[in-house]
Amino acid sequence: MIALLANAKLTWFLEITGVRRDGMHEIRSEMTTIDFADRLSIDPNDDYVKVTGDGDAVPTDERNLVARALRVVGHRAGVTIEKRIPTGGGLGGGSADAAAILRYFGGVDEEKALTLGGDVPFCQLGGRAIVEGVGERLTPLAFERRDVTLVMPDFSLDTRRCYEAYDELETSAGNCRGRNHLESAAVLVEPRLGTILQWLRATYGEEVQLAGSGSTMFIPGHLSKERSEWREPGPEGPLRFRGCTTTPA
Repeated sequence: MIALLANAKLTWFLEITGVRRDGMHEIRSEMTTIDFADRLSIDPNDDYVKVTGDGDAVPTDERNLVARALRVVGHRAGVTIEKRIPTGGGLGGGSADAAAILRYFGGVDEEKALTLGGDVPFCQLGGRAIVEGVGERLTPLAFERRDVTLVMPDFSLDTRRCYEAYDELETSAGNCRGRNHLESAAVLVEPRLGTILQWLRATYGEEVQLAGSGSTMFIPGHLSKERSEWREPGPEGPLRFRGCTTTPA
């Protein structure tokens, strides 16, 4: 068995700069990988995809991004994914898993990586970068160590619904701004997220941010020196806290 780490990505800011004729949204964003990862075990002599850990909602058929990444690189393998990154959390968990497979088999260009999803080109690169276009234009940046605390509720957020809500809001009001242009749309899709964000900002300050198009939020700095991960009650159910640090490519 060969073991791989698939590091999550954190989105520091997200600007939507336009919409293409095909409906895809163009973005400008800063992303970085963090030391929070799924673990992949690869058996080069077999052919399957299995998911363990927090991956009950992850398909294991041809829809799985790891299975699709194997097809892109033209290889077969048995892959067991130990899920730690929450599905629908905005941390690029599935994209990170696919990117780990691409890297293991030598990597592909950004356009091929993009066929698997908008976050896959960055996750294949890793480190820190400005991400533009629909995810295919990457400008690497020098590594900066940053500590954050992730806050993860027990629900996910659908990226497609989030972008659809963004389009509706832009058509009616045109005021989706701030560090994450998708925040208002995300709160419209999942009102519990708005309640939690309001509570976190009242507790920890206005620097609390939504991570990308998912349900994860983050707070600058480590809230605890004694614990790397813990749970606390929140206004909409239990919240999972995890201290993380950015990682180089």
